[in-house]
Amino acid sequence: MTKSAKPVQMAVIGAPHGIRGEVRVKTFTGDPLALGDYGPLHAADGRVFTVASIRPAKTVVVVRFKEVASREAAEAVTGTELFIDRTALPDDLDDDEFYFADLIGLAVRDETDTVIGKVTAIQNFGGGDIVEVALAGRRTVMIPFTIAAIPEITVGEGYIRVDTKSAGLVDDDDDDDDGGEAE
Repeated sequence: MTKSAKPVQMAVIGAPHGIRGEVRVKTFTGDPLALGDYGPLHAADGRVFTVASIRPAKTVVVVRFKEVASREAAEAVTGTELFIDRTALPDDLDDDEFYFADLIGLAVRDETDTVIGKVTAIQNFGGGDIVEVALAGRRTVMIPFTIAAIPEITVGEGYIRVDTKSAGLVDDDDDDDDGGEAE
């Protein structure tokens, strides 16, 4: 497989399920059972995974991939992240809809319309989505993906707008403790 220009993570392979090569899979698709509808999936190392069958199972789906034929093979692929290229996804989105992959590389503007950085990644460590931003001339910062911190996303015009106070990029002097006791 050639390296995808804009890979979109669709799923991650979990533990084996049974002895015939089926695996539990956590999907990131709107409809978990549609995982195979996007065509072959690719691992970061170039391996291809083709969905042969899929069925729901509580919070995940159980998948049989054509390339995984035994429990041992299923154990070997546990933890593998599966991707497709952004071009394989539909483009008929509403004006306020977007894929996270579309945000990577967008300019980040502050309240004064000044470009302060660029989106480098979207992360989720379990507590919610976070936008990783490389600030101009500074290190990378993490901004919560909330309406308060990121009130405007304009993919078509190539930028997102952040509220620097809500994003935690500036100190809030109004919240200084005056040293008094709490009531």
